[in-house]
Amino acid sequence: MALDQYYLLGTSGLRVSRLALGTMNFGTGGYHAAYGKTLDESRPIFRRYLEDGGNFVDTADFYTAGESETILGTLIAEAKVRDRVVLTTKFTNSVAPGDPNAGGNGRKHMIRALEDSLRRLGTDYVDLFLLHTWDRLTPVEEVLRTFDDLVRAGKIRYAGLSDVPSWYAAQAQTLARAHSSTPMINLQLPYSLVERQIEVEHVPMAHTLGLGLTAWSPLGGGFLSGKYRHDSAHGLTGDGRLSTPGGSGLPLTERDWQLLEPLETVADELGVTMAQVAVNWVATQPGISSAIVGASSADQLGSTMAALDFELPAELRVSLDEAGAVAPESLYRMFTPEYQGQLISPGVKVGDQPAGYRPAVQNWLPHSA
Repeated sequence: MALDQYYLLGTSGLRVSRLALGTMNFGTGGYHAAYGKTLDESRPIFRRYLEDGGNFVDTADFYTAGESETILGTLIAEAKVRDRVVLTTKFTNSVAPGDPNAGGNGRKHMIRALEDSLRRLGTDYVDLFLLHTWDRLTPVEEVLRTFDDLVRAGKIRYAGLSDVPSWYAAQAQTLARAHSSTPMINLQLPYSLVERQIEVEHVPMAHTLGLGLTAWSPLGGGFLSGKYRHDSAHGLTGDGRLSTPGGSGLPLTERDWQLLEPLETVADELGVTMAQVAVNWVATQPGISSAIVGASSADQLGSTMAALDFELPAELRVSLDEAGAVAPESLYRMFTPEYQGQLISPGVKVGDQPAGYRPAVQNWLPHSA
């Protein structure tokens, strides 16, 4: 599964690499300054990604207070690869404190944010423009109309969403289709062995409505990197920068720590690193188009990209699936095959699928057939 094998993103004709390069650490300003990289430090990371065949690059206007876009624009121009790369940026977060219209998902900010991003990136269009975070206020119709206008103006090629409720994404896609306007082709969400909540609704919804899923934080904020262990006397031990799984802000649980044992066992059996297993698992999950990976050096990126150099044997994948499975709760228990088989069609073997049917999204509930 080399990085130069490309896959369609959602129901579109856009081909992207199975691993996307995340550039949240390109730059030394703003919120991400603590672990940011200068232009000279970012260059070998970017070049290594291109050399290995990667074409899918992710940034946002909010990353390092805009420096990520500026550095990325410089690197793309240096390498003369603007037409080759699939350039993604995002909007929502405020870039001008005190200005009520300098953040959110309203039309005024969307257009302003894109114009500013184009200037920093040094290009006249972006391939994929994403709503970064649901703002809980802006009508989805306003967002869709603005996406459509930006596509018609030639300033963006495709539209998508990031970090939104499943019902919001479903509403957006349904309205776009109903009105023959620009559809969403991408849904970017946190997903890893330790952060699997999207399997409950987002994954089957995206599959049904033609949204290609890209997974951010496939290492669970660094938790699955192999650097950390749980010391009952001293708590977390290890070296490196660790955020909570999926950026949720929630404390680590005993279930989280128990995941590390089967992950380490699989890695040892295959002779690879825990980080490579974790990334491979995400990138090859049903419904996932691409996993977004970052790096602090070209060597680290090379090690991460080697996660596509092996296949997880079925029995080892099962052990990982079971270790981190999200049990359906409350209402969602009613949607399991066992529950429905007992109450809807007891004693009947239901054959409502065509011969040879094999869903693209499997095992999104831990007890599904």
